[in-house]
Amino acid sequence: MIFLTLSAEHVIYKTETPFRLLGVRTTTIWKIKPNDDQHHMQDQFDVLGEIEWHDFASSKFRYGGTEVETKKFIPKRGLLGQKRVFIGADSRPYRWDLKSSVVVLSRDDASRTEVARSHRATLGIIGRKREAMLEVSPEVAHMMDTIIMTFIYVEKLRMDQEEASARAAAAAGS
Repeated sequence: MIFLTLSAEHVIYKTETPFRLLGVRTTTIWKIKPNDDQHHMQDQFDVLGEIEWHDFASSKFRYGGTEVETKKFIPKRGLLGQKRVFIGADSRPYRWDLKSSVVVLSRDDASRTEVARSHRATLGIIGRKREAMLEVSPEVAHMMDTIIMTFIYVEKLRMDQEEASARAAAAAGS
């Protein structure tokens, strides 16, 4: 399970992807819902959406009563598909760049303004210990749900690529 927070104590989004040996896996993304009940202080969550992962066909996003294939909503761009593009709720184009250890979201226009960046966790051996995080600019806070859904998707792609590279390097060293 992954938790996306404003602070260590305040979870805003959480995800869960149950293990399946075979078949389609589905990641469910929940978003905290406002709690007006002063007697029950436990956080409650609503399902924001789901990502249905497919190995040989396009994966799918489900949200707001709609279902869309990822190849249509956030298609590949670039020589090796290291970029994924989508149109935000503000009707502007955005682009996730899958780098070797992070993903970066920027406007897909001449400005190339960076609006979000992931940071990996550090153990604190060099520098201070830090949890993994997604840093998001306030200028795109109005479409945070879309940023979270697409981030979870592209970060899984990046992690899969990293794992495949590690396996290839291990096989080459054998």
